Amino acid sequence: MHMALTQNAALWFLPLVLPMCLYAMYSDLRWMKIYNINVCLILAVFLFAGPFALGLETYLWRFVALAVAFAVLLALWAAGAMGAGDAKFIIAMAPMIDWHDYRIMVALYCAWTLAAVLTHRIAGKTALRSLAPDWESWSMQARKFPMAIALAPIFLSYLILGWIYGA
Repeated sequence: MHMALTQNAALWFLPLVLPMCLYAMYSDLRWMKIYNINVCLILAVFLFAGPFALGLETYLWRFVALAVAFAVLLALWAAGAMGAGDAKFIIAMAPMIDWHDYRIMVALYCAWTLAAVLTHRIAGKTALRSLAPDWESWSMQARKFPMAIALAPIFLSYLILGWIYGA
């Protein structure tokens, strides 16, 4: 496997975004919310570590990815196709993802989303639910889902793969 993401970029971003990704998963399960401060911290990782991780020219081009992600995800949120927290979370991740790796991202999206939905739905019908009985994600309607439990692993897996197989 060859990735466009560089090992250097993966090694810069991974340890810095890991705690925020884990917290996004927890808060989405617990309260069905991805908090703005969490999203802002992920974006801050890009803003401050990006020039070191990517080089100045690539860093500046990634603002195009940020703008495109903002426009597309704002439209999806406005159409009711996704939650605001999910959209903001993806927007914050977007500039750290190399667009040449889109096939890898699609595969990670399919695998992690399926795994997250199945795991969450099954766990909600077993004794595991009693470990956190007051989590809002257990009682949400069928059409609502704590998507951060898929989005965070997608992003973290991408960075881990970049660390191992990156350019």
